[in-house]
Amino acid sequence: MSSLRTRFARTLARDDVRAIARRYFVSNGFDGTLTGIGIVVGAVLSGVPSGTVVIRIGLSAAVGLGTSAVWSVWEIERAETRAEIRRLEATMLVDLDDTRIQREQSTTRVVHAVASGLGPLIGILLPLSPFVFEGGAFTMVTAGVASVAIAVCVLGAFGAYMGSISDQRWYVAAARMGLAGVVVAGINVALPA
Repeated sequence: MSSLRTRFARTLARDDVRAIARRYFVSNGFDGTLTGIGIVVGAVLSGVPSGTVVIRIGLSAAVGLGTSAVWSVWEIERAETRAEIRRLEATMLVDLDDTRIQREQSTTRVVHAVASGLGPLIGILLPLSPFVFEGGAFTMVTAGVASVAIAVCVLGAFGAYMGSISDQRWYVAAARMGLAGVVVAGINVALPA
């Protein structure tokens, strides 16, 4: 168990691994958040009768997007790392199966797949939270407005984070990402009934 922990710690200490994990997390979180906005606005405008139904729809989308994010990255990273190991083997004229290099590649694949799957889960689940209180603190419409506002904040947080690690003005990056949520909500509202 400690060797596994050591391997994950060593993998997470690598800048290249963290950079790719960030990209997967933010990219898929962005997709999940925008999908969540579409679900919420569509549900409210279509007259979905309760917050529970919106939550069920959102959870289904979270399962689908989360599974897609984990599975696709797992397969992509599996192919890429396998190709990289084969190139190393050809260069070094040695079999690298069950070596430290191969084990670290596997650990990297796990880190990337987990980061990829967490993004859309956060992007969908956080904005759904107002619908838990529908019928009490919120109506369907106010829950929808609160949900879109939370989603825009989640997008803004993704932008601020990416802006801060790239030495940009974090608030400009946050505004750019948050604007995408406002645009998606606006387009959904403007769609013909």
